[in-house]
Amino acid sequence: MASSSPTLLLLGLLLVLLLASARAASVSLPSLPLSTASRWVVGADGRRVKLVCANWASHLEPVAAEGLSRRGVGDIAARVAAMGFNCVRLTWPTYLATNSTLSSLPLRWSLERLGLRESAAGVRVNNPDLLDLPLIDVFREVVSALASNSIMVILDNQMTTPGWCCSRTDGNGFFGDKYFDPEEWLKGLSAMATMFRHAKNVVGMSLRNELRGPYQNVSLWYRYMQQGAEAVHAANPNVLVILSGLDFDNSLSFLSPKQVKLSFTGKLVFEQHWYGFSDGTDWENSNQNDACGEAVESIRTKGLFLLQQGWPLFFSEIGFDMSGTHIADNRYLTCFLSVAAEMDLDWAVWALEGSYYIREGILAYDETYGLLTWDWYTARNPSFIERINSLQSPFQGPGLSSSHKSYKVIFHPLTGLCVLVESANVLKLGPCDESNAWNYTSTYELVLKQTGQCLEAKSVGDTAKLGTGCSKSCSKWQLISDSGMHVSAELTKNGTRVCLDAGPDGVITTDQCKCLTEDPTCDPESQWFKVISSSRGMPGEASVLQLPSLGPWPTTSSLSR
Repeated sequence: MASSSPTLLLLGLLLVLLLASARAASVSLPSLPLSTASRWVVGADGRRVKLVCANWASHLEPVAAEGLSRRGVGDIAARVAAMGFNCVRLTWPTYLATNSTLSSLPLRWSLERLGLRESAAGVRVNNPDLLDLPLIDVFREVVSALASNSIMVILDNQMTTPGWCCSRTDGNGFFGDKYFDPEEWLKGLSAMATMFRHAKNVVGMSLRNELRGPYQNVSLWYRYMQQGAEAVHAANPNVLVILSGLDFDNSLSFLSPKQVKLSFTGKLVFEQHWYGFSDGTDWENSNQNDACGEAVESIRTKGLFLLQQGWPLFFSEIGFDMSGTHIADNRYLTCFLSVAAEMDLDWAVWALEGSYYIREGILAYDETYGLLTWDWYTARNPSFIERINSLQSPFQGPGLSSSHKSYKVIFHPLTGLCVLVESANVLKLGPCDESNAWNYTSTYELVLKQTGQCLEAKSVGDTAKLGTGCSKSCSKWQLISDSGMHVSAELTKNGTRVCLDAGPDGVITTDQCKCLTEDPTCDPESQWFKVISSSRGMPGEASVLQLPSLGPWPTTSSLSR
């Protein structure tokens, strides 16, 4: 992970761990089935349900959920919950639903036919009850294990033929490709929707992953995606119907002038993917503010605009190299987290799996984007799990607070923490659940709602303070730089422009603004803040939020419900 200060990140890790340890150990499914209300996904009770998911691959050549040779399926599902996720985007190939020879193949045979005897032996140890089940029943058991841990499931049709996704020339890219017969695809969607009609935790179906290739065109997208949506809804009217875009699901821009036409309402969600390697941004060689501003504008024109139009948008794949050594990925991640907080996005990390049975011909392939380590034993990047903690529950949406009052919080993407007021002279990063309520006025004052005091800058290098001189230039906080994340004011004495900064100990200071432009080697992230809207219950107010605790790798028995 990118770091302006290891001490600052350690502080964030410790603070969020303390919060997590105080939370309830159990999580329940929301009120189901889900539906949509304008841009929000909501439960049957009308309250916002934020989709915070991990992608779990089950579409590669073995046609079984990855990791069953490493850990018990119940233990894996329990770990998903322990990491704070409320949903899994579970992938499947069309042939699992349409090819009875494949779907009836026992898991043991599926592994052994690929030369994966060691994997079969691992399943015998960790999931003996699954080893001789047909592949379709193994898939059902995975869904059931997730249900036992109160994890929602989105079924994602990843490919037609089992294998790694995706390339432009794999024959699975678009309607009419070698392996992409629209009629077989519709048959498969209907079969899966019917199969899981009574599985309460299956809350959505993603019609097809990353449409792509030389045959893609908008006209056929409308024809077949609308047919697919109708087929799923006819078979299972309870699930959300999730539609992907073109160009590897990087673009939904064609929907701006023309929306889909369906016979049903309240179930349609769109999905978009955003990776640092696919957004067209030169993250490593550009100034970080310029790069983030450019990327966000591109993502906005390609899909984020749907939120403003009142349509739910699910970022169903985001991800980065979890080793923390990839500069471009680290920069992309902080930018994404800032947008995820500001827009209060629904999102899913690629991927849960720490390794694959086989991927692209390589046995026991190590997934560097994986949430879990190669052996599936623990989190690959624990600091990332803590960093996303505040984004795993909603800031906005229907039914979050009994008071229905909206306010602002000051979010710090580098740590995933928010600005808290300890005293008039000390502001410090802390858990967003304990954040103070701010008002950001049309004249750029940041006013503490509880006291009416405003945030002031006194001098370069000094701590940020609260005061009553709200009309002074030192209390006029503008959002500058192309990223829009430098929160800046001018000192009253000499007009020097300073920016909020988070020190290594988490204390908020006012320092000279850094990295505003040009220099691609400068790291501005300690000075990146987002002033975001929230309608969460404020500290001391009863709230409907139910947040999971984080702990060590659980076992099925220790997390019995």
